[in-house]
Order: sequence, then C-alpha cells, then structure tokens
Amino acid sequence: MINKRLLIKNLLSHNDENSFYDKKQRLSLDSKEGKAKFLKHICALSNSNPENNSYIVIGVEDEQNKILGVDFYDDSKIQNLVNAYLTHPPKIQYENVAFPRLPRHKVVGLVTIYPNNKITSLLKNVWKYQKGTIFHRKGSNSMPFLDRNFELKNTNKTIVASLENSARNNIELTLNGVFDFINNHKPENNPQYKVFNEQFVLCWAGEKKIINQEEFFSRVDIELINEQVRLFFSALDEVQISYNNNSFIVTEYILLGIDANEKHYPLEKTIINFKDNGKHAIVSEFLFQPPKYDQTIINHIYTNSNTIVAKIINDTPLSVLEYEDVSRLPTNYLICFLNGFVDAVPQLEKAKNYIKNLEDKTTYISYKEAMRVIRKVKYN
Repeated sequence: MINKRLLIKNLLSHNDENSFYDKKQRLSLDSKEGKAKFLKHICALSNSNPENNSYIVIGVEDEQNKILGVDFYDDSKIQNLVNAYLTHPPKIQYENVAFPRLPRHKVVGLVTIYPNNKITSLLKNVWKYQKGTIFHRKGSNSMPFLDRNFELKNTNKTIVASLENSARNNIELTLNGVFDFINNHKPENNPQYKVFNEQFVLCWAGEKKIINQEEFFSRVDIELINEQVRLFFSALDEVQISYNNNSFIVTEYILLGIDANEKHYPLEKTIINFKDNGKHAIVSEFLFQPPKYDQTIINHIYTNSNTIVAKIINDTPLSVLEYEDVSRLPTNYLICFLNGFVDAVPQLEKAKNYIKNLEDKTTYISYKEAMRVIRKVKYN
C-alpha cells in the first residue's frame, strides 16, 4: 500500500510542478471557472501520463510549498463531473490525507488520475474552453494542443514508479500513524484502533453520547492508517458506528427541525469493506428522506432569512433578535431548500463571508455542514 502522506511529501520535496503533478491552494468546483480549470488539469495530466498515475495536491501554497490544508471533502461523486465533461475520462480518486500538525478539521487533498492510455478531450463547452479541446502538460502548465495530430507519449512512467515505490507503507510508518492519531485526540474523544484482516489498521475517535437510549458519536474522525487517509470527518452531525471482522460501518445522521422540534434523520451509510487481497472498498448508501413542513411556516422562515441577508449585504445593523437568528441561517436555508426553495442556496452563499468572519466559528461550521448536505442531496 502507498502511504499517501509520504507520497505527498515526496512530490513536494523532490519535484516542482511538472507533467505528472500539479498543486493547488484550493479547489473551487462551485464556480464555472473553478470547475473548468479543474477539468483542464485532469485532461492535461491524463494525456501527458498514458501509462502511469498523475496527481494534483490540494492545500499547498504554491511558491514555498507550505502545507496550509483544506476542509475535509467527501464528495464521492467527483468522478461524475469528469465523466460528464470529458471524452475518454480517466478514473480519478479524491482522498483526504491527514497531517499531524494541521488542525483536526484540515487535511491535504490528493487527486489521483489513473492512466487510461486514451486521448482525453472536452466533451462540451465549459467556461471559456471549447468542446473538443485537447490539453496536455508543458512543464508546470496545462496547455491546449493546437495540432489535431496529438499523440500520447510515455515520458514519466519510470520516475512516477520510483516516487510511488519510495512511498510504500511499512511497520514504522503504521505505528507512528497510530501514535499520531491517538496523541492528536483528547481522551474525551475516545481514540481507538482496530486491525482488519491482519493488515489494515483503522483508527477512529468521537465524543460518545446517548440519545433516546441509543449510542451516537459526534466530532467523529476516522483514518485508514496504512495510507494516512482520512475516510470520514464530521464537525457537528451525530453518527452511529458498528463493525465486524471485515467491515467498518458508519451511519450519519443530521439534526433538523424548527425551534425546539428537532429530530435526527439518517443521512448516509458508509461501509468500508476490507478484502483478503490487500485492498479495500468503500460503498455509500444515501438514506435521507427530508422532512416536510407547513408551507406558511417555511415562507415565513425564508422571508425572515432573506431580510437578514439583505441587511448583511447592505451593511445595515441587525437587531438583537436578527443577530441571534444569524446562527440559524444555515439550518433555516437548508430546511427551505429541502422544501422546494431552490434559491435558498445562493441566498445562503451571499452571507458566507459575514458568517465566516464571526468570532464564534460555530455558525460557519454549520454553514459548511449545510452546504455539504445540499451537495449530497443534489447528487442523489
């Protein structure tokens, strides 16, 4: 198995951006420009590496290679984006790689582009890039190829194989990873580990609580130590955890409701299956059935939320009650979205910077959780 943390260190230490590796401070897949540039890089790296993996490292400052980290990103449907916009789309994988010195909620994103030995091009127009455009890597840049007689050339197979071999996991890295995980979590987070099939080491931590005589965990962190990959992270939502000899199962719940009438709704079940051949597979099942509310009540919540956002945009002072309601903006807009108000999402996004700059970061965490749920609902 490849230790992804060590692989990232090798990429950053021994190579500037080149024809098999790119680095970004962040991804912006919610904007047309950000989506287009991401697809451009995937296309270029795939065409420049027909017989070996290529990589994009996310959460790194460009000039000094400083590791800044990004938020945990659990969008398992990112492959769908590539399939929708590229001809001969390569298989890609997005992984969240833990680094001990980063805050718990930060990781380094690693996109692996697997080789398919086919010419990849844009299937449709995206932003300013035209349908049919072929991109390739020229040094550290993803460039359009103007000559239609493009040929795949294998130039990186040997060096990439060497980098990956030097990042192979070993007992020392595994033990250090377990100690890092335990030391980076407080005792109340109950950090623990389990070995599956005598080769996979999984660590997890979370604050245990009993709700209606059922055991839940919050602030859950799950990491596959062999690869230093964080498989799950939840800042607010409660989850239930179970496991057997071959599988680790996480069922995520979301707390939703109006005023004091809140209820836990199952959101998604994730099953991590560990196989005897040294591989593992992750299967997710979307469970969410959104609650429906009286339309009059939803209309009132939506109108009140829009009034607050309008004042924020116009820099108009909020009343005491409106300031208190800001903390519920993410949840209220999420409920409105689930009840048919599609404009709730752009309205919530208008308040992002204001929410992000609040001294108490709880509301911003709620904002990110709400957007994550919205993204999952849209995909499913």
